[in-house]
This record gives sequence, structure tokens and C-alpha cells, in this order.
Amino acid sequence: MDDTPPTPPPQPGSQPPMPPSYPSGQALPPPPQPPPNFPGAEERQMAMWCHLASLAGYLVPFGNVIGPLVIWLSKRETMPLVDREGKESVNFQISVTIYALVSLVLAFFCIGIPLLIAVGVFAVVFAVLASIEASKGNSYKYPLCIRFIN
Repeated sequence: MDDTPPTPPPQPGSQPPMPPSYPSGQALPPPPQPPPNFPGAEERQMAMWCHLASLAGYLVPFGNVIGPLVIWLSKRETMPLVDREGKESVNFQISVTIYALVSLVLAFFCIGIPLLIAVGVFAVVFAVLASIEASKGNSYKYPLCIRFIN
């Protein structure tokens, strides 16, 4: 056990304790640098937009596929993260479109309407999760995604 008494709590009106000081002439150590192959801010942002562009499908027919496809095709040559995430997003959006079309057919048998709602919620939730991971520079693999583009 430590024999030093605990530090008393600060009294009202007193000043907070001073941060540790370094000897004069010494600077603070530099912050850690990211690995050399870590994607830059612009690349991470474009990868994030590959996933978020799929939300255009709620405004434009097939915008969920067209949005990520345009970003992926325009940036895939220069940004490796956008190439990976764009392919993943396009594959997932094509899969979601197929699931939605099957749900529409099943809507004539009363089971498709709840399924269609579930597909819509599923698509939004996982697109947002993927965009968060892409903004951190991480790759994301969608569940239930059919890989059309390798």
C-alpha cells in the first residue's frame, strides 16, 4: 500500500493544480505519426461519400447504385481506399436493390411489405456504419452482400 495521504479535493475558489512542467529548453514530444500507407483526409472523406451517396436512392430511382458508382469510377485509380470501399458499396447497393425487388414481388402475398421496410432500414443503418468506418480509414464489409465486382 502507498503511505502517502490522498490529495484533498480542491476548495471552492481555489486554483486547479498545475500540469507537470518540463525542464526549460525541452519541448513536448511530438504527437505520434500515422503509418506511411495510412490514407489521407481527402481519401477517407471520398471513401465515406461512397457509402453515404447510396442514400440518394431515397430521392432518385436507382440513385443508391448510381451515386456510389460515380464516385468509385472517378476516384478508383488514384485512391486505393476509395477503390476498395467503392466496390463494396456498389456491391451492397446492387444486393439491396435485388432484395427490395424480391420484397416488392412478395408484397402481393402480404409478406413483402414488412420485408421491404426491413430492407430499407437495413440499407440505411449499414451504409451509415460503413461511412463511419471509412471516415476512420478502415475497410468495411457489409453483411449479406453479394460480390458482383471484385
